[in-house]
Amino acid sequence: MRRLARLADPYIALLLGTVLLAVFLPASGGVATGLGWGTKAAVGLIFFLYGARLSTRQAVEGMRHWRLQLLVLICTFALFPLIGLATRALVPYVLTPGLQSGLLFLCLVPSTVQSSIAFTSVARGNVPAAICAGTYSSLLGMVATPLLAAWLVGGHAGLGADGLVGIVCQLLAPFVAGQLLRRWIGGFLTRHHRILGFVDRGSVLLVVYTAFSQGMTEGIWGLITPLRLLALLGVEAGLLALMLTLTWFGTHRLGFARADRVVAVFAGSNKSLAAGLPMASVLFGAHASLAALPLMLFHQMQLVVCAFLSRRWAGGTSDVRAAGTGTGATGRTGEETGAGRSASNASGASGSDARTAAGDDARTAAGDDARTAAGGGPGAAAPDGGGGGGGARTGTRA
Repeated sequence: MRRLARLADPYIALLLGTVLLAVFLPASGGVATGLGWGTKAAVGLIFFLYGARLSTRQAVEGMRHWRLQLLVLICTFALFPLIGLATRALVPYVLTPGLQSGLLFLCLVPSTVQSSIAFTSVARGNVPAAICAGTYSSLLGMVATPLLAAWLVGGHAGLGADGLVGIVCQLLAPFVAGQLLRRWIGGFLTRHHRILGFVDRGSVLLVVYTAFSQGMTEGIWGLITPLRLLALLGVEAGLLALMLTLTWFGTHRLGFARADRVVAVFAGSNKSLAAGLPMASVLFGAHASLAALPLMLFHQMQLVVCAFLSRRWAGGTSDVRAAGTGTGATGRTGEETGAGRSASNASGASGSDARTAAGDDARTAAGDDARTAAGGGPGAAAPDGGGGGGGARTGTRA
């Protein structure tokens, strides 16, 4: 029980509490209208901070691991979507059309930044490569996820005029502005990452409350039964197990070194809660809650499972340095904060304190700029769920 408690992520509890609040006290009328405008502003802020945190320099430097980076992108934006499309065979016997659309959207979301870095560090993987993998996935996901959602999900996620305006104004424009201003504000964001983390978290919670409130007022949740939710959990557990298996044994067949295989497993199987939730609110409108639910459930599942795996792969030793390097990442965010805690606590459960593997030499290996690069998934939002702490500072201390 203690180990389970240590793996728990307080931010997930806040997310679930926000969902319950929307179920029992949904916003309506003028309040709902005001929250709608507030949510649009919050989404823009999330992606502005996301762009300001991501380091394109890290992405360029990571090109020397191009085979690994290409593999992660294929898993994220090709293999995942193909599996998601295959789940249409489960409708209507196992999943409802709405839940299957949400599951497919989950398969289109980019990988996490901080989660994969934290777990890679604990498991003694190639941390700089994990930083680059998260960066590439996030950058490509800004364009690929909306386009794939419009193409594959269709219906609720169509790219009409309003959808295009929302994507440009709320996602792409703020992200590009953040990238352009990063040279001047990147240092400020790094120094104040803890305070800004609360902004990330609060913004994501606002998105969740607004989406689920709208779903309640539209009567969408009356279509979902507890049995369907259990079925969704089972399908997602199978999806995660399949991706973990394919990435681990597939990289072995392709001849990757162990440190790179660890990166492929965590970066290729995880999905970003913080990037996905704001995108869902823009793409799905009144049906955003159904699109967000599978992602929220999958996120918590991936945290628990990957924390367990990272501890096992660390071998229970006191030195979990990553393949000759570590990570000095300190600017983390909500969803990613939970990943850092889960990885650290999982390592601690075997008698370690997950703090020093990413120690001082990590700054030399990945550079000071890696702290900023790893620090932001939109939440990354962390914002991969939105908060500010030190998820990637992982390792062990006797």
